[in-house]
Amino acid sequence: MTLIKSISGIRGTIGGPPGDNLTPIDAVKFAGAYGMWLKDYSKKDKLIVVIGRDARLSGEMIQNLVVSTLIGLGIDVIDLGLSTTPTVEIAVPLEKADGGIILTASHNPKQWNALKLLNEKGEFLDAEQGRKILEIAEGEDFNFAEVDHLGTVIKNDAYIDIHIDEVLNLSLVDADIIRNAKFKVVVDGVNSTGGIAIPKLLKALGVEVIELYCDPTGHFPHNPEPLKEHLTDICQLVVEEEADFGIVVDPDVDRLAFISNDGEMFGEEYTLVACADYVLGKTKGNTVSNLSSSRALRDITQKHGGTYEASAVGEVNVVIKMKENGAIIGGEGNGGIIYPESHYGRDSLVGTALFLMLMAEKGGTVAELRASYPAYFMSKKKIELTPDLDVDRILEAMEKKYRDEEVSTIDGVKIDFPENWVHLRKSNTEPIIRIYTEAKSQSEADVLAERIISEIKAVAGI
Repeated sequence: MTLIKSISGIRGTIGGPPGDNLTPIDAVKFAGAYGMWLKDYSKKDKLIVVIGRDARLSGEMIQNLVVSTLIGLGIDVIDLGLSTTPTVEIAVPLEKADGGIILTASHNPKQWNALKLLNEKGEFLDAEQGRKILEIAEGEDFNFAEVDHLGTVIKNDAYIDIHIDEVLNLSLVDADIIRNAKFKVVVDGVNSTGGIAIPKLLKALGVEVIELYCDPTGHFPHNPEPLKEHLTDICQLVVEEEADFGIVVDPDVDRLAFISNDGEMFGEEYTLVACADYVLGKTKGNTVSNLSSSRALRDITQKHGGTYEASAVGEVNVVIKMKENGAIIGGEGNGGIIYPESHYGRDSLVGTALFLMLMAEKGGTVAELRASYPAYFMSKKKIELTPDLDVDRILEAMEKKYRDEEVSTIDGVKIDFPENWVHLRKSNTEPIIRIYTEAKSQSEADVLAERIISEIKAVAGI
């Protein structure tokens, strides 16, 4: 059982003793810390916070605790109920709210949940703000409202529809063009809120939808991380139904993966590549992804005459870099699309619409589209952390070993070789070291990853 306190929020497994897991006491403490920080940050007498959750089994319990805590601090709450991460992000500025909390552990299995914290723009907090909230939680420096000044709750279940309308109104989305293409698409919503939002969006765009695991019960039918080994059912169904492609989202709908018409993975890394290809073909500009994302985005950006830059891993870091260089699209190689015309957050609804536009205008099959992009292959491995592992010492040793290569240390250690790369970093969301590699073939990427893991184990003495 695990509790991870980071600048991006509080994430943990349900049950067990407080302080070691995400228990009711921990949910109250960190919701309270966020509320206290928000009071100090906003300097306003009356605050509004938007709350939404994915469909996981612990969601209603955690939401009740968080909402009651904010009310106890005198903060008004707009409760979206079952929602998506990007929907909450859009709702915050539309409601002129002071912040937002999304209750989701994203791609983590059902025993996990989390509090993702937003500012008044509907964007994730920066590192300093996150640290301040952790300090407040640690000191338990709370001051709750007296009875006449308690907050109130307003329920609003219209925001997924509002979100869909926002997507339909984007300048590069033309519903008639998509409708005329007469697409047939299979959707795997992993029995969470993507099963509500994605089919609704597709139907609004005139797409024939075949729903798979779209009942938001919170009983995930497979590991919810949208990786190839978890997606055999939709891969088979796409072929059986002779669909144009398949769409897979994670439980909170900020990661988007496609299944090609032949039942093969389009590749999570290529979600952003394809969407960027469409946007850059219409509007000249720059792109950003993180250090663990594919070189293919760099190649596509340069093909369109733009400039590519890499940020540290984490959505907030990508957003900061995008604002710095005026990127018109960016995101992360895990299927996260950030399109500033909509908002500065990973959004599978926006990504779906942009991809449909690309396919409608290009014609051909999704498999043919994938084959047209630069061929890179990734290996994503991890090493479980134990208390005796000194991660900093391991990373320093690897940096020193490869000091003659192109090395970045802005986030762990990334070593760029001429034909491939490896990125080593401690996860923000799980007690692991991530080892990502990319090369011109899958076997080369896998061999590089295993070599690096062996070197790490030699340094660590394990």
